[in-house]
Amino acid sequence: MTTRAPAPARSVFPALGTTATLLVTDPRALPDAEAVLRAELTAVDVTCSRFRPDSELSRVNLTAGAPTTVGERFAGALQDALRAARLTDGAVDPTVGNALIDLGYDRTFASVRPDDARPLPVPRAAPGWRRIVFDPRTRVLRLPPRTRLDLGATAKARTADRAARLAAMATGCGVLVGLGGDLAAAGPAPRGGWRVALADDHARPATGPGPAVAVTAGGLATSGVRVRTWRRAGRTLHHIVDPATGEPAPPVWRTVTVAAATCLDANAVSTAAVVLGDRAVDLLRSTALPARLVRPDGGVVRLGGWPPDSDAPAPGGSR
Repeated sequence: MTTRAPAPARSVFPALGTTATLLVTDPRALPDAEAVLRAELTAVDVTCSRFRPDSELSRVNLTAGAPTTVGERFAGALQDALRAARLTDGAVDPTVGNALIDLGYDRTFASVRPDDARPLPVPRAAPGWRRIVFDPRTRVLRLPPRTRLDLGATAKARTADRAARLAAMATGCGVLVGLGGDLAAAGPAPRGGWRVALADDHARPATGPGPAVAVTAGGLATSGVRVRTWRRAGRTLHHIVDPATGEPAPPVWRTVTVAAATCLDANAVSTAAVVLGDRAVDLLRSTALPARLVRPDGGVVRLGGWPPDSDAPAPGGSR
C-alpha cells in the first residue's frame, strides 16, 4: 500500500503593492512559513519603500550628495541592486527614481492618477549607478547630488529569495514564494516541481489552460509592460524605465520570463530585456539563461533551452 503526499498548502495576501503567494509542501508548516514571509515583507517595506517617508530609502534619498551610513539590510539591498546593474551593463539602474517621479509614478501604484492631463517634464537620463560611491565595509554611501534611488524591482526579488530560503530552513519542507511576477523556490520541491502558469498579469490568471513550466529550485521572474500602466498628457506610460533616456522602455516585448539560480538574477535579466528591446536577444544569449519573450502580437521567442509551451492551470504572472 502506498500513501499519497499531502497537497501543498497555500496562503495569499496583498503586500508591497502586489500579491504575495506562499506554497509549502507540508500543510502543517504553513503558519511558520507565513510568519517568516511576513517578517521579510515588513522589513523590506521599512527599509526600501520609496513611498514611506519613514523608510531608510527615503532618508538616504534626502541626503543625496552627502555621505551617510546605512544599515546592514539596506546595504545588502543596495549591493544587490548594484550587482543587477553590473550584470545588465546598466540596463537595470537604481538611480531612476527621479525619472519615475517625473512620469507620475510618485506614489503607490494604487494611488497613481490613471489619466493625468499635466504635461510631462523633459525626460532626463538617470545619473547612473557607476556614480554611486559605497563602501561595504563601513556602509558609508554617497549618492550623486539630486539623485533618488529606486530599489523596487531588485528589493522585491531579493525578498522572495530570502523568504523562500529562510522559510525552508525554518520548516524543513519545500517552499515557493511569489511576489507578483517574482518567484523563488527553496527546499525539496513536490514531485514534478511547482507548476507555474505564465500570464501577463499575476492577479488575473487565464481562466482556461495556458503556458506553464515546472520549477524545482532557484528563481523565475516575469517582467512586462501591460500591467502597471497609466496615462499622462495623452500618452500611455508604464513603470519599466530606460535609464539611458528616462522614458518608459519601448514595448518591443509584452512580457519576458527568465529562469535563473536566484529570483534576483532572473528579475534583473527579465527587466533588462524589456529595456533593451530588440537587443535583448543578445543579452540573453550571453547569459545562457532560459527565457521566454512574448511580442505585443503574441509571438513567442524561446532562448536558452526554454521548453515548448505546455498547458496547466497554475499560479503565475508578471509584475
